[in-house]
Amino acid sequence: MPRTSNGPGRAPGASASDSVRRKTVIARASQGSVGTFWDIFSFRLIFSVFCTVAGFHFRPFGLASAYGAAVGLVFAVAVVLFEMRLRKASLRRLIGAAAGSILGILGAYLISLILERTIIPDSTRSFLSLAVFLVMAYIGLVLGANKGDMLNLQALGGLFGTERSTKHSLKILDTSVIIDGRVADIAEALFLDGTIIIPQFVLRELQLVADSADPLKRQRGRRGLEVLQRIQKMPHLEVDIAEDDFPQVADVDMKLIEMAKRYDAKIVTNDFNLNRVATVQGIEIMNVNLLANALKPVVLPGETMRVYILREGKEYNQGVAYLDDGTMVVVDGARKMINKTIDIGVTSVHQTTAGKMIFGRYDERADQAARPVAPAATESHPTPGPAERAPRPAVPESGRS
Repeated sequence: MPRTSNGPGRAPGASASDSVRRKTVIARASQGSVGTFWDIFSFRLIFSVFCTVAGFHFRPFGLASAYGAAVGLVFAVAVVLFEMRLRKASLRRLIGAAAGSILGILGAYLISLILERTIIPDSTRSFLSLAVFLVMAYIGLVLGANKGDMLNLQALGGLFGTERSTKHSLKILDTSVIIDGRVADIAEALFLDGTIIIPQFVLRELQLVADSADPLKRQRGRRGLEVLQRIQKMPHLEVDIAEDDFPQVADVDMKLIEMAKRYDAKIVTNDFNLNRVATVQGIEIMNVNLLANALKPVVLPGETMRVYILREGKEYNQGVAYLDDGTMVVVDGARKMINKTIDIGVTSVHQTTAGKMIFGRYDERADQAARPVAPAATESHPTPGPAERAPRPAVPESGRS
């Protein structure tokens, strides 16, 4: 199976998708602030040293000083790992988890008050109270985090405006819109900003298309990878390769919908079917075709436009033309004008989600009347001028000998 050609500086055997992944890692490293990284690292190091010294000094659980220091270090590492995991969570999930854990602890406290009024032995009652506390706090934490996406932070006004703008800046690219290529022009014109998420399964699908045996598919796949590399070089965009996958979902379109639900992001596509399915499920869609249709020049019935008749239409005496943006123009009475440029009158314009269609009519008599009249042809025997001699008659005159 043919491979994509290696670009300059690319290792032999490396595919274009590997280059996209490498550039993403480099882009992330360059975008990160070195000072911020060292600040966070310093805080974590100080916290770890403090916990280790505290364990060495206080010797928890009656352990020796060395073992106490080890327990303090393990505790510090666990807290740092938990903090790193919380940094990836959204604000709504954090609020939901905090509210759920507080409600769970409150419920456990009320249950422990009931247990104190029973005749259960103290040891059993203490065990039950601790077990109820742990179970209720854990259930509240997990359920609150999972249901946190249902919180409406917009009801609090501008208090969480930063979180709202960050959420809406996430956009997931579909395979079809990457191969189409117009999304790069849209992003270059600053109509697309924020964080661009490229799923790993979309990148794999692009690589399969680029490695196809069909020359047409292979060219489309390579163009899609070139579009991704072009987007990664734009300074106002942050490109992220998402490793999330959904093994239980086989269709790529459904995987995109599930990922959009997980990240609360928009899907950028030009697939009509994906547009309808995602809209039904409440996913926000950015359709490139709708944007292109909105930017097309407005044509009103009764206007005159010049088109090039390319082929014959389906109906009798129809011709079909195309504008520069791909809009189809169906012209009545233009069957005989194929491969010619003519002036037509617009009769109607039909706008659909799949595109725009223009219907017109060609009037041959009006077109001929508008054409300039050709100059009259010169006679084969022009009349002689005053300086020219008249031609001799072919028959001799009478009375001449």
